Amino acid sequence: MGLRRQACTRNYLLFVILSVCARTFFPLFQLVGVDVMAALDMYVEREQWEKCLETAAKQNYKVLHKYVALYATHLIQEGSWDKAVALYVQHGTPANSQNFNIYKRLFVEMVNVAGMNNAEAYSSWADLRDLLFNLCENLVKSSDANTPAHEEFETMLLVSHYYATRAAAQSIKQLDTVAAKLSISLLRHTDIIPADKAFYEAGTAAKEVGWENMAFIFLNRFLDLTDAIEEGSLYALDHSDFQYTDIPYEVPLPAKQHVAEEQREEIRDWVLTMSMDQRLEQVLPRDERDTYEASLVAVSTGVRSLPCLITGYPVLRNKVEFKRPGKQANKESWNKFLMAVKVRMGQGRDGQSGKGAESNGAGLVPGLPVLA
Repeated sequence: MGLRRQACTRNYLLFVILSVCARTFFPLFQLVGVDVMAALDMYVEREQWEKCLETAAKQNYKVLHKYVALYATHLIQEGSWDKAVALYVQHGTPANSQNFNIYKRLFVEMVNVAGMNNAEAYSSWADLRDLLFNLCENLVKSSDANTPAHEEFETMLLVSHYYATRAAAQSIKQLDTVAAKLSISLLRHTDIIPADKAFYEAGTAAKEVGWENMAFIFLNRFLDLTDAIEEGSLYALDHSDFQYTDIPYEVPLPAKQHVAEEQREEIRDWVLTMSMDQRLEQVLPRDERDTYEASLVAVSTGVRSLPCLITGYPVLRNKVEFKRPGKQANKESWNKFLMAVKVRMGQGRDGQSGKGAESNGAGLVPGLPVLA
C-alpha cells in the first residue's frame, strides 16, 4: 500500500508540474483551438488584453463582453477610466445588470476629475455621452426598461450631454452664454455630480458673461460648500437663496475639495468685494412665470417644462421638437447654436477654410444632438 501511495503521489506531482509547464510554455494560439475559454483566461492572467478581446470577439457577443468587463475593471483599477470609456464606445454597452456598477463608476470618475471644463475635453465627454446613449437604447429593449436603474442612467446621459455640449460651446466665443447656461443647468443635478465643483463652474461662467447677481449667489454657495467639506458636514448650509428652485438641497458631501486653494481664495476675495457693492441684488433672475429662469418647475402652477437640449433651460415657447419623445430646444438657442457652428466649420480654427474646425469640439457639433 505504501508503494502504491508513493506512486500515486509521484504521478500527481508530475501532473501538476506538467500542467504548470503547459500553462507557461504551451503556445496559446494552439490552446485556442483546443479550449478557447481556457486560452482566454490565460490571456487575462498574462494581461494580453488585445489578444484576449480579439479572440473573444470571434466567439459571440456574450463571451466578448465578459472579457470587455474584466478589462474595463482592470483599467479603472489602474486609473485609466478614459481608456475604459473608449473600450465600451468601441464594443458597445450591453444592458447587463452585472455591468451597471462599471458604467456608474465611469460616470463618477469623469464628473470628479479636474481639467474637464474646457473645449479640449469635448471628445472625452462625447465618448461618455455615446456610451450612456448606447446603454439607454439597449435598456429600452431589456427587462430593466423603465426601472429606477434605467431612469438613473437616463439622467446620467442627460448630464453627460450637457457637459459635451458645453465643451463644444466653449470653443466658440459667440456661444459663451450657452456654455454658461449649461453650467447653471447642471446645478439641477448636484445630487449626482460634485456640488462644490458644479457651483464653482456655474459661478465663474456667470461671472465671465457679466451675470453678477447669479455669479455672487453661486460662488457664495461654493464657499459655503468648501467650508462644509472642511468641517465634514452640510448641516450649517443656508438654503434660502435656492427656495422655489429645482436646485436640490439634499446633496452628498463631496469627499474632497475639487477646486485648488489658490482659486478658492480668489473667489473668497471676489465675493467679499462684491458683497460691499450696493448695486448687487442677491436674488436669482426670474422669467415670465415669476420663477427662477433656469428652473424647470413653475412656482405658481407646478407645471414642469422640458429642458432645452442646447442650454438646459426650460423650453417655454418657440420650441424645436425632435424625433425622440420629450426632446426639445428653444428655437432661438438652437438657431444661434447652428449658426455659430456653421460659421466656425466654414472658417476653420485659424480663420481659413479647411480642417481646423474638425480638430476641436465645434467641428463635431453635428453629432451633438444625439439625444434628439
